[in-house]
Amino acid sequence: MAAKPGSKFYITTAIAYVNGLPHLGHAYEAILTDVMARFQRLDGRDVMFLTGTDEHGEKVAKTAEKNNVAPKAFADINAAAFEQMDKTLNISHDDFIRTTEPRHYAASQALWKKLQERGDIYLGKYEGWYSVREEGYFTEAELTKNDKGQMITPNGTEAEWVEEPSYFFKLSTYRDKLLDLYQKNPDFIQPATRKNEIVSFVSQEGGLKDISVSRHKKRLSWGIPVPGDEDHVMYVWLDALTNYITSPGYPDEKKDTFKKYWPADYHVIGKDIIRFHAIYWPAFLMSADIELPKTIFAHGFINVQGAKMSKSVGNVLSPDDLVRTYGLDQIRYFLMREIPHGEDGNFSHEQAVQRINADLANGLGNLAQRTLSQIYKNCDSKFPKPGALTDEDKHLLDAAQTKMLEVVRVEFNKFKFNKGLEAIISVAAKADAYIDVQAPWKLKKENVERMNTVLYVLAEVIRCLGIIIQPVVPDSSAKLLDQLKVSADERAYTHLAPKYALKPGAVIDQPIGVFPRLNLEEEAA
Repeated sequence: MAAKPGSKFYITTAIAYVNGLPHLGHAYEAILTDVMARFQRLDGRDVMFLTGTDEHGEKVAKTAEKNNVAPKAFADINAAAFEQMDKTLNISHDDFIRTTEPRHYAASQALWKKLQERGDIYLGKYEGWYSVREEGYFTEAELTKNDKGQMITPNGTEAEWVEEPSYFFKLSTYRDKLLDLYQKNPDFIQPATRKNEIVSFVSQEGGLKDISVSRHKKRLSWGIPVPGDEDHVMYVWLDALTNYITSPGYPDEKKDTFKKYWPADYHVIGKDIIRFHAIYWPAFLMSADIELPKTIFAHGFINVQGAKMSKSVGNVLSPDDLVRTYGLDQIRYFLMREIPHGEDGNFSHEQAVQRINADLANGLGNLAQRTLSQIYKNCDSKFPKPGALTDEDKHLLDAAQTKMLEVVRVEFNKFKFNKGLEAIISVAAKADAYIDVQAPWKLKKENVERMNTVLYVLAEVIRCLGIIIQPVVPDSSAKLLDQLKVSADERAYTHLAPKYALKPGAVIDQPIGVFPRLNLEEEAA
């Protein structure tokens, strides 16, 4: 179903933690979210797309200390690297937030006061297990002991015993409200596997305990000061999650942008931080009487050559290297086509080259080059005027102008980009089979009118393919649509309709290939 024209759509990434530089996992989440934002814009919605960096917490402080740099200076360096990653990957965000910005300090402290006024924050003492790498608290039941005697979290990070004065949030009192939320809003957590995980955790007796929401300055000073108590800084997750409401204007809930865009339609995150977003965040918002986001979508991880990315293994891939090796739109396409909805995926050089060549170079790219070259050569460089359409012509045009969009809307709206792209490439394959059967190069001598019809139908199908695949390969689509002389104001999804079809007689330039073929051996060297 088409979006209501002008209806709002607010989507966010998880803000990236600045204790390290961007890698493939960060790139995947940024592209995943960007494709959804672009799709919604093309489908007529008023989109706000937020990303940014998470810059406080013990992990950042300790990493900065190891590098002999002040935490803020360290955060500045790595935040710039993430901003550059977004430029490199052509991420179309509307706001890039940093949690060290004054606007975010104001929003976080305002939210703290709201929770405190509700009576949901109290001062106590924290004694328990804490993972610095995850900036998360764990019960002993959740941990295992490795062969060195260290306590290890379910995500494989080391936990240490911590004792300190701390403010607590009464999370335990929100158990029933959260379970009611999950039951009445079945799409609040996606995919279903993640929802089942959260419901199971919250449902178990004693599953929800009050959580520490501050750190004492004797242990950590790098954070947002707790209002009214300068001896404490806010727990990094309470600080970080607040970014989602900072951007549209909180604490000014009457601000036009806040009223327009909040609540978020999607928070897009990695599956390792689902608890923070699906348990802590809605509880904080309930306490503050702020409307809840509509959906938390947790994607999986990407292994490299079947193994988890690790500096020690040496298989960490940087976004810059990926773009240099495969091309910007090519790597965007591969990640969206190859990684299943909400599941873990695998990246290998061989897979990437094979998929990019099969779908883009030999598929859509070759179809466009063959068709436009024949039009340029045999039709006086003009789109030909079609004659009477056969059933085969009508079937292919209907698939491109109508049916393809129906499938893409269903799949893309659910983050099933792999399925949507499968439908798009299947239309390109049908057009490829059509050109082989119709053989317009033969028709030039036998039936010029039929040749003109076949080439026109093919060019029109390519126009539709170029429009619909824009969210995934925006630069390449623009080059293709430029060659087809499709004006910039006729590239939205509403313009797939037959009435916007190519105008016979329009002059084209000599076609240029859009998707070069990758060489497996050369690229691997």
